[in-house]
Amino acid sequence: MHTTSVRRLLAVLVALLVFTGSVAGVASAQQEPFGATVVVAEGETYVGTLEAVAGSVVVAGTVEGDLQAVAGTVVLTDTGRVTGSVEAAAGTVTIDGAVGGSVGVASGVLAVGETATVGGDLEAGAGDVRLAGTVDGDVTVGAETFVVAGTAVVGGAVTYDAETFTLADDASVAGPVTRDTSLTVGTPVVGSDFDGFVLPPGVVAAYGLFVNAVLGAALLLVAPRFAARVTTVGTTGAVRSGGVGLLVLVGVPVALVLLLLTVVGIPISLAGLLAFALVLWVTSVYGALVLGTWLLSLGDYENRWAALLVGLFLVSLVGFVPLGGVVQFVVLLVGLGAFALAVRGEGGDDGDDSVESFGGDEAPMA
Repeated sequence: MHTTSVRRLLAVLVALLVFTGSVAGVASAQQEPFGATVVVAEGETYVGTLEAVAGSVVVAGTVEGDLQAVAGTVVLTDTGRVTGSVEAAAGTVTIDGAVGGSVGVASGVLAVGETATVGGDLEAGAGDVRLAGTVDGDVTVGAETFVVAGTAVVGGAVTYDAETFTLADDASVAGPVTRDTSLTVGTPVVGSDFDGFVLPPGVVAAYGLFVNAVLGAALLLVAPRFAARVTTVGTTGAVRSGGVGLLVLVGVPVALVLLLLTVVGIPISLAGLLAFALVLWVTSVYGALVLGTWLLSLGDYENRWAALLVGLFLVSLVGFVPLGGVVQFVVLLVGLGAFALAVRGEGGDDGDDSVESFGGDEAPMA
């Protein structure tokens, strides 16, 4: 990708984060719990209830109180500790640390790792839930996919409603395991303390569509030729792009985890995690653009703006149907892989990515 394009793209992403109510950069929770990313670093202690609204929230230190977060990604690392309860509404929630109280989550994906301990109950409404840690209280989950791993220990009962439910033979559950079809799959089932974060699904989807449309427009305006390269790669080699995307999606986190094992690599790993989250957001929009371009090409119609809106709308719409998360995941993989291949130089000549060149028909777009 041309150096000028990189600079413009970084500038517009920073501006977009400010526009959507964030602050560019990493914000220390002690200073300001609102920003592009809010981090309680390892060795840091935040006293009181941490109410964070951000793109990403990472707790690697200690929160002496409750954690209430609305974000794209919420991570409690294995060194992180929350003495109170955790309430989170996010795209992805990962809990590998210790929570003294209960956990209430509304998310697309919830992962409770082997090192996680929850002193109270776990209540979640999500697309995919994986429980591999310890929960002293009851577990109540409404999800499309719910997996209780062999390392999971539940001190109470497990109540769930899921299209796919897996309970490993080695899992320890003290109470009964019951399916309750009154739990709506994929929607919040948390208690009254979480009510302030529960929004109608349509409102959340509309806001997400708006933010993604703003990002997509910025990407097209700032780097039209690079967007054309991503689209060309994605539409002419969707399977290959998806495979590359899967390798990147798996390989990058593994590399960051390996860095986390070294003292020197900890800050690099955390920064890499935040940067990768931003890349996933960008490439999910590119994936929607690829989808929209392909669909419009079936009718011999070519318009990058229409392709962007059609792709984003369909990706948002399938989130309301069964297995829609699978479609969204595939779109993300294609966008991520096409992005990686375009960065390598595939998809044509990048050329001079100027805003002016976007105005005419000479700026190529597959």
